[in-house]
Amino acid sequence: MAVDIPGFIADFKEHATEHGFHVHDERHFVETYSLRQSWEVDVHPESGCGGPIDLHVALDVNPNTVLSLREVLEAMGEFSEPPNEYHLDLYFNWAVPPLHEPPDLLVLATDLAGIGGLTLPIEVSAVDSFADVIGAPERRLQVTGKTQVSLVDVLMGREQLCEVLDLSREVSEYLVDNADEWMGQPDG
Repeated sequence: MAVDIPGFIADFKEHATEHGFHVHDERHFVETYSLRQSWEVDVHPESGCGGPIDLHVALDVNPNTVLSLREVLEAMGEFSEPPNEYHLDLYFNWAVPPLHEPPDLLVLATDLAGIGGLTLPIEVSAVDSFADVIGAPERRLQVTGKTQVSLVDVLMGREQLCEVLDLSREVSEYLVDNADEWMGQPDG
């Protein structure tokens, strides 16, 4: 019995549409040396269709975790359930265009932490870049959420991620609602 990661990704995409997202693209990468894999899905909230905010979701598949679960499954009886200690990281990365009127990072981080809570912890950071030495800085936000996916729940068909998808949609809508103000054009 093996964990069906491609099937989980297909179900995740379908489930994301049920939670108010449009799915745009999917990629699968395999690192040839370590066999580490990454499944990536690009989505955006329905309310932000054609808007500046996109959400990039990535499942980081550690082969050691998958192989450890497989060994346990092979050693167990046919109708036994393994312990729920095999997890993969699921990342939510929001793409925000350059901002001319950036928000206060502490306020933004606090607002988003209130939305994501403990289920989807959110990290906010920013990078200022300069096109030239006399130009104004251009600020880009990086907003990242992280949760874990239980391989045992995926194996048993229980992993739905409803709460995580709802929270990620709320974060997306918060960003969509504020993006126009943050992207205001500089004076002069």
